[in-house]
Amino acid sequence: MKAFRTAAAVIAGLDDAELDRRVRTKTLTELKGIGDKTAAVVVEAHRGEVPAYLRGLEETHAELAPLADDAAALRAALKGDLHAHSDWSDGGSPIREMAEAAISIGHDYLALTDHSPRLTVANGLSAARLEQQLDVVAALNAELAPFRVLTGIECDINVDGSLDQTDELLGRLDVVVASVHSELRAPAAQMTERMLAAVENPHTDVLGHCTGRLVIGRQQRNGSQKPRPESQFDADAVFRACVEHGTAVEINSRPERLDPPLRLLSLAVDLGCDFSIDTDAHAPGQLDWQDAGCARAVECGVPADRVVNTLSADDLLARTHG
Repeated sequence: MKAFRTAAAVIAGLDDAELDRRVRTKTLTELKGIGDKTAAVVVEAHRGEVPAYLRGLEETHAELAPLADDAAALRAALKGDLHAHSDWSDGGSPIREMAEAAISIGHDYLALTDHSPRLTVANGLSAARLEQQLDVVAALNAELAPFRVLTGIECDINVDGSLDQTDELLGRLDVVVASVHSELRAPAAQMTERMLAAVENPHTDVLGHCTGRLVIGRQQRNGSQKPRPESQFDADAVFRACVEHGTAVEINSRPERLDPPLRLLSLAVDLGCDFSIDTDAHAPGQLDWQDAGCARAVECGVPADRVVNTLSADDLLARTHG
């Protein structure tokens, strides 16, 4: 999809007359960032047609099963998504595009949670870049109101359990998702202490993808795809700490994560945890992945009133800033 986003940006820079000329003379592919496939889509859209590529996608996915009524009801109750990335870190789209996609599916808010600086592979935000992003979000919110982009971060949990950003900046954010991204094979006792420290941190609002597993392997440099097993930790202790400190357990809806596993999600329900059903979206279309999280939540008996992103923006912010 990155190719189409690149092409869209190129086309947006053309005036109507130049676009007409390029389509008429079949010279779209002379523009940097537009290839044969994306040019064909542009031409068809310019004619007012539904592009053949889009029709193919719609036909391929037309048979997806609809949500069961109870999962659909939970999905309808969600007011937003508390874990999403933009092209400021490792997402593929600008903040505005992510926000507009959230609006299009009926959300009232979207937490922008780009990565913290330690995760250099994901272009994590330094303190200076995060401050710049806060200004960008403030300006965008003035345009998009009443929709709101919530300021946030997916903050790496350091090996000692501290959070990978300054206390001052964390205190200014609306939503802090704390996640482990390194040393995932650490001994269970060490991982437990690390996670407990993060959960107990007053800045932490959501514990992200708690086991770090990948049920669908990501492409490796040698071309293979390897799933990743769960990190080992004392889930009972960590979830009890989440209850004590008001930290929501994320139900991560990414198809390669689906984290936590159902047995741990059921345990978290039994222990009284609150939850956040999130997509961890890195592109606009991925915001629809909440359906999977809702289905898993219903399967494990998660009550809607314990899902924090069923709250209005004001009520959610009262919780996270409380």
